Amino acid sequence: MGMLDRFADIIKANVNDLLDRAEDPAKMVDQYLRDLAESLAEVKEETAGVMAEEARCARAVSENRAEVEKYEGLARRALQAGNEDDARTFLAKKQKLEAAGEGLAAAAAAAHENAEKMRAMHDKLVSDIEELRGRREAIKAKVAVAKTQDKVNRVSSAGDGAAAAMSAFDRMEAKADEMLDRSNAMSELDAEPIDAAAALEEKYAAAGATAAVDDELARLKEEMGL
Repeated sequence: MGMLDRFADIIKANVNDLLDRAEDPAKMVDQYLRDLAESLAEVKEETAGVMAEEARCARAVSENRAEVEKYEGLARRALQAGNEDDARTFLAKKQKLEAAGEGLAAAAAAAHENAEKMRAMHDKLVSDIEELRGRREAIKAKVAVAKTQDKVNRVSSAGDGAAAAMSAFDRMEAKADEMLDRSNAMSELDAEPIDAAAALEEKYAAAGATAAVDDELARLKEEMGL
């Protein structure tokens, strides 16, 4: 049925459009459900129209059947009254109604089949929308977790950078220590060597000066009678 195919195309187009624009799944599922809700409204309106046609055809069949029964009854009454010609007229009308009834029955059967298909599509679309509404929350939760994971990854990258900087500082500090040790060693090597004999000479010279002072002090004390 062309109508059903058209609605199937609408739903497929919604899916393809969603996939083409799926930059943010959390936003896209909301948009997809809104699109489906619009499609459901259209399907519901068309389904109501098909169901109304089904009811009209069924009513026409029922009315035709009642007319057939009515003329059958009139033919019987005419025969009972001895009016065979009248009975023949009623039966001819009955046959015309029966012929029309065949077409009405075929139309009613087709209308019923179309209505069943539309109701099935309507009910399936309602069910799918309910299912997708439930899945929407799961999709949004996954998106939220993914965004949080991205933040964690960025923080982890910053931590890796800090660790790398720390390692670089350790190497620079070790290099600075090496340079300082080298400078101290050069200073030590550049210093003049110590003359041991000169150092002892100064020691004994100082000791001689002290002895001379002591002798002078003793002389003064002797002269002064102290």
